Amino acid sequence: MSNSRVYDYIIVGAGSAGCVLASRLSEDPSVKVLLLEAGKADRSMWLKLPIKFRDLRTAAAFNWGYDTEPEPHLDNRSIYIPRGKVLGGSSSTNGMTYCRGNPSDYDEWRQLGLQGWAYRDVLPYFKRSEDFPRGDPKFHGVGGPLGIAYGDDTSEIHRACVESGVNAGFPSTPDHNAAQSEGFGRADQTIRNGRRASTSQAFLKPALKRANLTVATSAHAHRVVIEQNRAVGVDYRQHGKLITARAEREVIVSAGTYNSPQLLMLSGIGPADELARHGIKTLHDSPHVGRNLQDHVHVALSFHSDRTQALDNELRFDKLMLAALNWALFGRGYLTTLPLPCLGYIRSRPELARPDIELMMLRAHPNAHIWFPGFRKPKGNFLGCLPILLHPESRGTVRLRSGNPEDKVLIRHNHLSTDGDIRTLRAAVKITRDVYATAPLKDMVTRELFPGKAVATDAEIDAYIRSTAVTVYHPTSTCRMGVDVEAVVDRELKVNGVSGLRVVDASIMPFVTRGHTNAPTIMIAEKGADLISGRVPPAPIEI
Repeated sequence: MSNSRVYDYIIVGAGSAGCVLASRLSEDPSVKVLLLEAGKADRSMWLKLPIKFRDLRTAAAFNWGYDTEPEPHLDNRSIYIPRGKVLGGSSSTNGMTYCRGNPSDYDEWRQLGLQGWAYRDVLPYFKRSEDFPRGDPKFHGVGGPLGIAYGDDTSEIHRACVESGVNAGFPSTPDHNAAQSEGFGRADQTIRNGRRASTSQAFLKPALKRANLTVATSAHAHRVVIEQNRAVGVDYRQHGKLITARAEREVIVSAGTYNSPQLLMLSGIGPADELARHGIKTLHDSPHVGRNLQDHVHVALSFHSDRTQALDNELRFDKLMLAALNWALFGRGYLTTLPLPCLGYIRSRPELARPDIELMMLRAHPNAHIWFPGFRKPKGNFLGCLPILLHPESRGTVRLRSGNPEDKVLIRHNHLSTDGDIRTLRAAVKITRDVYATAPLKDMVTRELFPGKAVATDAEIDAYIRSTAVTVYHPTSTCRMGVDVEAVVDRELKVNGVSGLRVVDASIMPFVTRGHTNAPTIMIAEKGADLISGRVPPAPIEI
């Protein structure tokens, strides 16, 4: 080991949460902050171009490239799980959809005994992050680091999606993150000036000029150093060297839903029997580290259309070159946004109190490609929808493969292990078909391409779901926050049983929110920074 380097705070993981923490904690010039990131810097142009997000899922240069263990309720398929391994983490590679979830999600956290986590308490933190001048000021902030762009709300296909949803019996909403989260409406995006607004670009980059902030890339954390039941540092490998950094105040683990429990277990915090199997000394027996894994799961439906503003038209080689120039010079054009005309948050049954389904409505073929007349044909006009299970009952696990910090973890989501989950996703497929069979979408659709009308009975739909369903890349809850004895962290995000150690990322959520998880992860980091610094929290906002 090299000589120790001493800081006040060490943050492990420069993802959606870690970059926010590094920025906020380093605002105090009297403290020294070290941010460790296993990936590299986010200098690539592709990380800035919004339309490129689909390719980033498989780009090995920016990805941990995880796969699940065979999923027993998904025909024993192993599911690919992209996670960002780069400054900004998955906020540098995700689909940029900004949706906080249903306000009642946070109120339920408070009902679990988590004081300070009700929607009225966390709304100020959502607003603190934002720069969203077109939003309702009661719900949105202006001047924050995170640029939020309006999604598509003017095109023919956007209007058709909303109108068909309403005509099928569901509400509409002008803003899923304001007074009414339920209904069909536009999908807002973490984009500023035509470029991706990752937490690295939005929060970390402006903070890099501070002398009290050190960022170490290609730095793979091996374990949290714990002495006399207190976290005092981190061992990490960088460029082939093993380095120990010491933390005078706290170590904060922000490595994400898969890697945070891994690091805790490697450090001796976790299920004692599992640690013993891998030759790791148990410092604190915490049986639920790595348990309670939750994620949204979806299937895909696709339709042929002859009357849409298809992305295919813009992928003709000459048009694409002009669009790329327009983006590079001016930050304008269709490359600056997503082919996502509408999101629908709806209830599968009217008696439910809140949405349990999301319909992610698309206007680009998943395999759309560059084409040119006479050389390569376009994929053709396409409308698609991803029906998503928002509140899964199923629970999975993250376990160690070995005691080697460089080995990938063993992940099993256990998707669709309950009758309720398969029943809800089956209902989502049927509702999707109903919406696309309702005018004006009905007049745009010529036929269902996939799975096709031959898949009609409940048994056939269930078989289709189990053979094709995949994750939506919203994993949470493996270091669950709570007030019970099974919780991994308390309401201040402190790891139970060890002092000087917190977890601040999506892994602390009691359950996955009914929306996309990047926005609430940033909120958790904003609130976490106040908890760590001892700052007085902002006044709750009554709605």
